[in-house]
Amino acid sequence: MQRFASAIMTSAAKRVPIPKNGVDYRGKIVLAPMVRSGELPSRLLALHYGADLVWGPETVDRSMIGTTRKVNETLNTIDFTRLPSQGHKDPRPDQKESLIYRLHPEREGRKLIFQVGTSDPERAVQAARMVARDVAGIDVNAGCPKPFSTSGGMGAALLQTPDKLCSILEALVKEIVPEFEIGISVKIRLLETPERTGALVRKLCATGITGLTIHCRTTPMRPRERAIREQLRMIADICRETGVACLMNGDVENRAQAEQLITEFGVDGAMIATAAETNSSCFRSDADGGLSPWREVAETYVKMTLDVENKWGNTKYLMNHLIPGKQSVFQEVAHCRSYSELCRILGFEHLEAQAKEVDAAIGITPGTEYQGRKAKKNNKRAGGGVVI
Repeated sequence: MQRFASAIMTSAAKRVPIPKNGVDYRGKIVLAPMVRSGELPSRLLALHYGADLVWGPETVDRSMIGTTRKVNETLNTIDFTRLPSQGHKDPRPDQKESLIYRLHPEREGRKLIFQVGTSDPERAVQAARMVARDVAGIDVNAGCPKPFSTSGGMGAALLQTPDKLCSILEALVKEIVPEFEIGISVKIRLLETPERTGALVRKLCATGITGLTIHCRTTPMRPRERAIREQLRMIADICRETGVACLMNGDVENRAQAEQLITEFGVDGAMIATAAETNSSCFRSDADGGLSPWREVAETYVKMTLDVENKWGNTKYLMNHLIPGKQSVFQEVAHCRSYSELCRILGFEHLEAQAKEVDAAIGITPGTEYQGRKAKKNNKRAGGGVVI
């Protein structure tokens, strides 16, 4: 721990000023942005087990622009909603609003970083302005390799258009920082050569950002391929020269390993992704108990999903990660259709009453339990909108 603190102090020689309402990424071990594993209850679970900051899932600028910000007094959350167009210019009179983003100001607000998917400076500013007063920072996704992101010129596609990426960051720094006093950061991947990576990092650090995260893989690489860490120290040195905090991402399994990597490569912090999907207690230090049994983590997660009335499909997806495949209840949970059934299968009797209330609140009844994709398709054909 002493070596870890020493590395952080060394990296603090020069620092870009952190805005009043922002947060310094130095010394932080954080939850990485993940599309389905970064929703509100997953973020709360990570914070519960010791994550210093949490990134929300990439949210595309167009989906946030035009949303309505609502204070949900029942759940104590802030919800951003909009009417889905579904290809029609005018929504139906009975159309239900879609929930685009939900956050909990008391439990995560000053530790939440909003990640935007964008390929346009003006849209990036518009989207960021919707949520900036409720979060601790805005992060630009320039690392996602998935087609849904790159096909629109977003994500990792921005690595091939560095001038556009810099213009997006500069616009956010110019428009968002003075108005909301929070920091702007960016998450990137390695380029084809160390020289290209270094040149890009220098350009990005000159835009006024406060933090940069490097995913230690190139765009074509997949999670199963070992992270490349040979360029980390070079990237950390460039960030340090300009006073920008540098986080690393890629094959970080737990807090102890993160601290060791921070010391070894001279970075300022680390992101944990896949390991947090499986067991969020990976953020907890060994001194504080280390990894918890899966059942304890699952029980805590289910309680959090009920507290914020999380979408059932998302909860079920995460439960399939939290429960080890060899456990006897794994298949039962994989086929269950409601919160009530989930609590019964796992023996969480103390949560069953709340589970029934949440089932009713989100429209799951014995006759309309979640049936998977086929039921969603049939529901659409019948004219019912699917909230996403």
